[in-house]
Amino acid sequence: MENNIILSVRNLMKNFGAIRALDNVSLNCEKEKIYLVIGPNGSGKTTLINCISGLIKPDKGRVFFKGEDITGKPPHEIVKLGLVRSFQIPMPFYKLTVMENMLVSTLDNPGEMIRYSLFKKKWSHYEREKIEKAFKILELLELDHLCDTPAKDLSGGQLKLLELGRLMMLDVDMCLLDEPAGSINPVLANKIFLHIQRLRDNYRKTFLIIEHRLDIALKYVDYVYAMAEGKIISHGLPEKVVQDPAVLEAYIAPTKGEKSEHSM
Repeated sequence: MENNIILSVRNLMKNFGAIRALDNVSLNCEKEKIYLVIGPNGSGKTTLINCISGLIKPDKGRVFFKGEDITGKPPHEIVKLGLVRSFQIPMPFYKLTVMENMLVSTLDNPGEMIRYSLFKKKWSHYEREKIEKAFKILELLELDHLCDTPAKDLSGGQLKLLELGRLMMLDVDMCLLDEPAGSINPVLANKIFLHIQRLRDNYRKTFLIIEHRLDIALKYVDYVYAMAEGKIISHGLPEKVVQDPAVLEAYIAPTKGEKSEHSM
């Protein structure tokens, strides 16, 4: 495997009864780039993310992350290897503040270990470092002025940004994002993708993103994979993929009643 490839998906297959959600799907992601997965409802996008992140197990095929076979590993093990995902609907701890949500998202806090919990010197330095990191991330995401605000008081767009911030607190190398700009106004949707670019540049992260709002997302990504009926039907630079006749047909067909809508 090439040294610059961080994620490699090879020939994934997944069936749900008579429905073939993934049909021999393969893709590669290079380090520190932003990838976009597009396609109409039911094309298999979320199933792909679920298989990569360990939420479900593929029937066939393999997933490699940083050269290691992670196929079928549970999500918590995959996170510790440096790969994490978000969901369409953010689920923070609503009664906690923005800063508290950031801090509880860290891994391996020594203060949570019984043998260290009574000895402040064992964990106080760790917590100071994490607080400083959280402030820097919140500042980059333009949420620093809300650090003492309960999550329940945030807008939908601010919750999406908080979700991004919580992922950054995990010190992972790659993030899988499921509709980070879904159901929010265009101004904030553009800001979210701009922040994703900044996180890639400032923290050297890689992103694989599902997004339906192509008018917004295509301006910010490096490479696009298009899916239809469980298959990759086109891939390449954004301007090439959106002009591919197979991609145009995949989006037009459902409006003609040729394909039922079901989310996968």
